Amino acid sequence: MEVKLTGSSQSLTVKYVIRARFEIEGVVEKPDVIGAVFGQTEGLFGPELDLRELQKSGRIGRIEIELHSKRDKTTGKILIPTSLDRVSTAILAASLETITRVGPCAAKVTLEKIEDIREAKRRAIIERAKEILRKWTIETLPSTEEIYREVAETLKWAKVEKYGPEELSAGPDIDSAKEIIIVEGRADVINLLKCGIRNVIAVEGAKIPETIISLTKQKEATALLDGDRGGDLILKELMQVARIKYVARAPSGREVEELSCKEIFEALERKVAVEELLRKKKRGFAVAVPKRVVEITKELEGTLEAVLLDEKMEEITRMPVSELAEKLQQMNGVDTVVFDGVITQRLVDIALQKNIKCLVAARISDVVKRPLNLQLLTFDEITSSS
Repeated sequence: MEVKLTGSSQSLTVKYVIRARFEIEGVVEKPDVIGAVFGQTEGLFGPELDLRELQKSGRIGRIEIELHSKRDKTTGKILIPTSLDRVSTAILAASLETITRVGPCAAKVTLEKIEDIREAKRRAIIERAKEILRKWTIETLPSTEEIYREVAETLKWAKVEKYGPEELSAGPDIDSAKEIIIVEGRADVINLLKCGIRNVIAVEGAKIPETIISLTKQKEATALLDGDRGGDLILKELMQVARIKYVARAPSGREVEELSCKEIFEALERKVAVEELLRKKKRGFAVAVPKRVVEITKELEGTLEAVLLDEKMEEITRMPVSELAEKLQQMNGVDTVVFDGVITQRLVDIALQKNIKCLVAARISDVVKRPLNLQLLTFDEITSSS
């Protein structure tokens, strides 16, 4: 709110408005009231709070008077806009209540309130913002037709096509895509299509079709396979006859067809280059471990049991693999865990919490994040150090 001062080039940005009411025993005019306001507050607090000086310097605006006379009495209101601070404004408001006469008549002035113009402006802005947001929300909400069209378009992605002489289940973008994703079966293709992945094709059997072999020579291929023994066998076959660049796996014991879209994208993000897999395979028994660990691995194969060792490689206890995670959380002093099972992320997290140095198992889940301070090994990767 900006008030232009009469007869002045100055402008006042109002912060507060002092509102007071008065009652006068007699009939008076506006100039009488204004005169009383200036005259009876003059000199109370020095020039810093003198109304005339404040008006000259542009710290208060024009004083507005509203009055009504009836039956030999005059009532009305005084409005003083100000840009002073809160303390000065309060002092000025209080000084109005010291006015006891207007002209020859007795008077009483009472402060009604000090209105914070900025607060009123904030409320107005908030209300206007709410109105804008409501209108914006209504205008940007998609219509029922648009929603239906979008959902229908998604359903179109789920249509499986037949590809090549073997009529393999595939998505519509196999020919146009520079990269392809190879899965095991038709259900896997359908699941990936639902997630918007259209460059997918299925092997559909243990024997790798000639169409798949040919495609991997023309395009960059990623194999996305189940996290089970069947996935292991298909991967072995693919690596022998096709040109696969990356390998991604479903979590241990899970199939690609049952994964959520989030899990599918996470699996693809964790894909591993075939060269790295081959290096691991060639390494064979490259990691040296204590002789006792190698002996225990031979004892445990096919038993689904676990053995816990201390730092001296002495046996602490044995237990079924099904009880390992729960009991490991209750134990201390464990250095190495050897078990006929799969190293999962849960076991890794528990081992880190218990300061365990090494986990040795039949297999490591593809979803496991390998920490720096915990050694993860498979039975096939170890050899005796003595």
